[in-house]
Amino acid sequence: MKKFLFGLFAAVLVLALAACGTKDEGSKDNGAPDVDDAEKGEKTSLIVGASNTPHAVILEEAKPLLAAKGYDLTIESYTDYVLPNKDLEEGTIDANYFQHIPYLESQIADFGYDFVNAGAIHIEPIGVYSKKYDSLEELPDGATILISNSVADHGRVLAMLEEKGLIKLADDVEKVKAEVGDIVENPKNLEFDANYEAALMPQLYNNDEGDALLINSNYAIDAGLNPMEDSIALEDKESPYVNVIAVKSGNEDSDAIKALVEVLTSEQIQDFILNEWSGSVVPVK
Repeated sequence: MKKFLFGLFAAVLVLALAACGTKDEGSKDNGAPDVDDAEKGEKTSLIVGASNTPHAVILEEAKPLLAAKGYDLTIESYTDYVLPNKDLEEGTIDANYFQHIPYLESQIADFGYDFVNAGAIHIEPIGVYSKKYDSLEELPDGATILISNSVADHGRVLAMLEEKGLIKLADDVEKVKAEVGDIVENPKNLEFDANYEAALMPQLYNNDEGDALLINSNYAIDAGLNPMEDSIALEDKESPYVNVIAVKSGNEDSDAIKALVEVLTSEQIQDFILNEWSGSVVPVK
C-alpha cells in the first residue's frame, strides 16, 4: 500500500513539474513580459557626458524629473573638452552637455563630426582673475594676460576685453573667430600668452602666474572660485556662448533627447541654476 501511494505521489509530482515546464517554455516562445517587469515599467536608458561643474550638477538635479518621464539618466563626467565629443562620435554616450556653440562648430569643422545642437541650456560668463590687481583699470602697461589654448575661446576673450575697453579689434573681423593678431589698438600694450590647457587656468591663478587670467566659469566653480566675487571682471550675460546639448544628427528629434531638453529648460531647473550659482551660471530662458 505504501509503495502504491508513493508511486502515485511521484506520478502526480512529475505531471505537475511537466506542466510548469510547458508553461515556462510557452511564455518564452511568445515573448510575453514577466509580470513583475510589466508592473515595474522599465525605463529607457539615457547616457549624457558632462563637465563636472556645473553641467553634471545640473543633470543630477534633473534625474528625478527625467525618471518621472520614463528615462533612467546616467551621467558620464569629464574633465577635458576633447573626450566628450569623441565618445559621442563613438556612440558610448547619447548626448553631451559641456560646450558652447562656437566650440561645437569648431569641433565639427576640425573633425567632421555630424553633430547638431539639440537645445540651448545656459551661459557661463567667462571671467578675468588676478591676485595682483583688483580691477582692469589697475593692470599696468605691458601686463601679461594668460588665456587658454582653446582657439574657440580666443574670440570670446578678445571680444570681452574689447567690450571692457582694454583693446580694439579690426572692424572687419568676426568676433567669435578673432585672434590676437586682429588687435589694432592696445593702449596698455598687453601681452597675451595662450599656451595653457583651459582646465589648468585655476591652478595658474592659485600659483599667481601672469598679471591676469581668463577662466571659464565651469573650471572656476569646479576649483572653488566664485566668479561673481573672485573675478575682477565678468563677461556680459548676453554672451552668445551658450552651452548646449549636442547629439548626432538625426537624434535631436528622439523622444529621449526632447525630454532631456524639456527638463533642462524647465522652470524648476532654471530656478535651481539661479539659486545654486547666484548669477555665475545663467539659464537661457
